[in-house]
Amino acid sequence: MKKLFLLLVYCCIQLISFTQPYDPGKVNKKAQQYFDQAYERAADGNYANALGLLQLAVKTDPGFVDAYLAMGNLYGKMKNYRTSIENYEKAFAIDSNYTLPERLPYSVNLAGIGEFEKALAAVNELLEKKKPNNPLTLENLGKRKRSYEFAVEYAKNNPEKNYVFAPRNMGDSINSVESEYFPCLTVDGKEFAFTRKLNGTNEDFFSSQQKNDSNWSKARPMEGNVNTENSEGAQNISQDGQWLVFTGCYRKDGMGGCDLYISYKTENGWSEAINLGPGINTDQWDAQPCLSPDKRELYFVSRRFGGFGGSDIYVCRMQPNGRWGEPENLGGGINTPGDEQCPFIHADNQTLYFTSSFWQGYGDEDLFFVRRQPNGSWTRPVNLGYPINTIDREGTLFIASDGKTAYYASDRNDSRGGLDIYRFELRENVRPFKTLWVKGKVFDKKTNAGLPSTVELIDLETRKPMTQVETNEKGEYLITLAIGKDYAFNVNKKGYLFYSDNFSLKGINPDTTYEKNIGLQPFEINANIVLNNIFFDVNKFELKTESQAELDLLVQLLLDNPTVKIEIGGHTDNIGKPADNLALSNNRAKAVVNYLVSKNIPAQRLTAKGYGETRPVAENKTEAGRAVNRRTELKVIAK
Repeated sequence: MKKLFLLLVYCCIQLISFTQPYDPGKVNKKAQQYFDQAYERAADGNYANALGLLQLAVKTDPGFVDAYLAMGNLYGKMKNYRTSIENYEKAFAIDSNYTLPERLPYSVNLAGIGEFEKALAAVNELLEKKKPNNPLTLENLGKRKRSYEFAVEYAKNNPEKNYVFAPRNMGDSINSVESEYFPCLTVDGKEFAFTRKLNGTNEDFFSSQQKNDSNWSKARPMEGNVNTENSEGAQNISQDGQWLVFTGCYRKDGMGGCDLYISYKTENGWSEAINLGPGINTDQWDAQPCLSPDKRELYFVSRRFGGFGGSDIYVCRMQPNGRWGEPENLGGGINTPGDEQCPFIHADNQTLYFTSSFWQGYGDEDLFFVRRQPNGSWTRPVNLGYPINTIDREGTLFIASDGKTAYYASDRNDSRGGLDIYRFELRENVRPFKTLWVKGKVFDKKTNAGLPSTVELIDLETRKPMTQVETNEKGEYLITLAIGKDYAFNVNKKGYLFYSDNFSLKGINPDTTYEKNIGLQPFEINANIVLNNIFFDVNKFELKTESQAELDLLVQLLLDNPTVKIEIGGHTDNIGKPADNLALSNNRAKAVVNYLVSKNIPAQRLTAKGYGETRPVAENKTEAGRAVNRRTELKVIAK
């Protein structure tokens, strides 16, 4: 009993001592010596040694509030947020009034682990009980409060409880003891490229080839002449793997501190880089380029005069003469008085990701996205949300064509050294559109020779061009298709009949890609093509609105060749009476001719003829065969 009584007395004394106001002047002298030594170690950047001394300080004097606060501060700097919180709370438990000013750094560590409601409560307590007098502290407090309020509201409006943010290190094939960042991937997923900082100073490009779904070859410096003794960084490889745009700084041919450069894939690797010139580069900072999937738009960041403040995102568009047009600022809907950086346009050519230090978010710089509207404008920026965005700086994001696999650079606790590249699955509500790709070769149907030509993708619903790419000298092309739309697919080459096809991707989610080799028919008498994008309802001959894009191509073909005469032939399957099919096919051919006449094509150059079911090109035993037989054809009858 006596021992129990003494224990209770001791506990009461301890409790009473901890409920007394903390007095820094009454700290144990030996504990104070440990604290002072820890302060010196921390000032030298030796945090581990400082923390060891602080542990000795609180062991010597368990009521040493300032030592607990110092440990909270140091663990926070080391991003060990949970241990930081534990030490702050030990200090608060001893004297909640003395420690009130520390509610601000305490709240930052709470936010570091996603405890935004507790973080908001901490800053509100500080504002209510001991509002700081220092204007800078008060400004920082207000900024944190707004970010916590945003985080709490975002969580309420985006309750994706099943989403797990689990970045996986890309492993030793990609990462090293150096820093790796700015990941990018070709649309077919075969080549992975990134920037590596060598010896902490020189930046070079490295690449790796896919061996299977999860394994990559050991990354090696990019072949060719693109890497130099200077630093090359912030690269973006085009979706077809043929162009490389990047930032080069302080080069002899530079126009400012940092300029944009381009290199081309050759048989011997990457070509020597070419400065993109004064139309794009200035005497200011120009950096972080990103090509659209069709290589017709170049997004980049610049601090040039005339922007909205800080760094802004610009875009240049490829002109018909093959040169880049003047840079256009993306406008106040995206750019702000702060810094907008790291633009990344996804393979869907509709979703643009970037970082901003101005738009409301969680901390330093957050990742946002916008979507391109049918009229060419952009939606309001949307924050990617926690835990993708955090209180720290985010950036260098790349998202694969599947729309869900994302890559970024981070210095997480399993890093090989410095920044490493990680992959993770993107939350569903911030994903771009899943994108497939079509690749192949355009060739002369008679000689099989490859043809440089233009491949165009048109949205059948809006009848607006989505993408236009030029094949290379061998006639090879690669074009991307965002799922959820129906497309007209057209190929044009002077001296040849155009080729047309369509891809119906609305309402389906195919996992395959396409390889399509296209033979173009030389422009000569009796040459004929199928007009795959002329559409009618079943048993009707009124042209559907989705046909207009193809009809307008046909109009342009006839305007470009004013002496040519053509026949429009209508064909059906064998369902129904032959006489009815003949009449239907004839009326459909006439509908096309009437449209052409309405566009000022002389009627004497046009003939409409219905063939009904008499000229099948496939068996009528299956629906697939019958669909092929229901067609509209163009035939050259005079030049």
